[in-house]
Amino acid sequence: MKWQASSFLENRIFDCRLVKDNLINSQWSTLATRQRCSFRAFQETYPWSSANGPDQRNESGVPPKVGSYYQTPRPHPWRPTMGYETIELAPIAEHPLTNQLVHPNYIPQSLTSEPLSFPNLITGYEKNPQHAARSALYTRYTPSEWINSCITTYADADVNRHQSERLRSEAIRLMRETDEKTSQGQREAGRRIGERITDVTFWRNELNTELEKLIAESAILAETKKSVEKALQDTEPPLNVAQECLYHREGRIAIEKVHDHVEKSLLVEIDNLRNSQEKLKALHDKICKQLSDCRAAQFALEDDIAHKESTLGIDTVCHQLNNSSRGINYYGGIEKYDPTVSTAETWSSASSHRINRSQMERGKSSQLRSDAEAMMNAVATAVWDCWSNSNNSLNKRASEMMEAKNRVQLHLHKTQQEIFDIEKNIELLRKAVQDKANPLKVAQTRLEARSHRNGLEMCKDMAHVRLVQEVCEIQDSVSNLHRKLQDAETQHQQLLKTRAHLENDLKNKTNALFIDREKCMGIRRSFPVHNLIKY
Repeated sequence: MKWQASSFLENRIFDCRLVKDNLINSQWSTLATRQRCSFRAFQETYPWSSANGPDQRNESGVPPKVGSYYQTPRPHPWRPTMGYETIELAPIAEHPLTNQLVHPNYIPQSLTSEPLSFPNLITGYEKNPQHAARSALYTRYTPSEWINSCITTYADADVNRHQSERLRSEAIRLMRETDEKTSQGQREAGRRIGERITDVTFWRNELNTELEKLIAESAILAETKKSVEKALQDTEPPLNVAQECLYHREGRIAIEKVHDHVEKSLLVEIDNLRNSQEKLKALHDKICKQLSDCRAAQFALEDDIAHKESTLGIDTVCHQLNNSSRGINYYGGIEKYDPTVSTAETWSSASSHRINRSQMERGKSSQLRSDAEAMMNAVATAVWDCWSNSNNSLNKRASEMMEAKNRVQLHLHKTQQEIFDIEKNIELLRKAVQDKANPLKVAQTRLEARSHRNGLEMCKDMAHVRLVQEVCEIQDSVSNLHRKLQDAETQHQQLLKTRAHLENDLKNKTNALFIDREKCMGIRRSFPVHNLIKY
């Protein structure tokens, strides 16, 4: 049966069979020795390996690796594994020691000194074959004792054999139980590691999906930020145009410098543009803050994904380890070291919290984008409305100014004609006054001549009355003509003043018309913003 790299269940069955076969196979020790020999080449593949550098686990408090932690020392192959420390040697006094036991023929040749020899306990001689029969009469044991000793020896042998058989049975049972328990624990640990790999893979995929969505949302929000910056820049040209129009209109003269509807529209437009700039700046600050929050959430997701990728690699390697894997070794006291900083609940809640935070930031970003689009459209509409209102006011004012200019020109023409007519009338009045001189002279001459009559001829006759009446009429006529001439000259001066006023007014209106129609409308014929207004 071969190892299956893609099947977890078959690998567990393979591990179980491999363990059972190893209990029976006598070559297991040779295989383990061969695998341990190749451990140094496999150790470098572990991420926590210390084959090419110092052990990093000792710095964090992990106990060092102990290779023989679970082994029982056996310094000599002929000594028992357990229990030899409590054995106490007691001499047997019942067995006599004779010279035959220490005969030189039975002494190992490796000894350099001669063996000790003891005298015979009965005769006192070292060698007394002639006294062997007599010394045999003095033996210490009887046949019954010998039989009892044999029976005791047989009983002890039977008891030891039964105890050994029972010990062997218990040992086999214990080996089988521990083998089954170890296999079951290893399968359970592998299953738990597989479940953990599934959980880590699930959360890793969830974090990757959320990270992709957050990155896409951040990119869209960055584009919205650029649009807001462009909109903020596009509000500067209309503001400059409106301020320049107000500056040009300050060049109007006299009565033409009126606070008309055009000026009100320009002031409203400037206020609207400045308010729009403040709103766009506040929106830009919010977008920058939201981008910062999105980057923080993105960093948390990426950090969590990196940790899960590392954990997934370690758990995958641990899940693929079995009893025949290379690189396995003893780590004494590792089970007493607890490096964990979280539980399964806090671990999953931390990933869920990061995902919820990312989703919340994406929701805020989406809402902010909607608000930004609505605000930019509202700002664009308001700016365009104010721009159109100011243009309409300028056109209307230019039309009114043109009409007033035409009327002033008409009145100026009529005034000029009237001045010409009154100058002719003045000349006629002067001529009329001059024409009254001769008739007055004639009448006065007649009266003077009639005043030279003598005596009763100085009669107040009808002729005299008529001459006096004629002189008075002529004088009244001359007085009336002088008054009329004075009135005509006064009116002539008034007409001249009116003409000068009309000419000045015409000049002012021409200047104001030039400012409104040429200077102001000249820079307002085309809207200076192209990307802000959406047609």
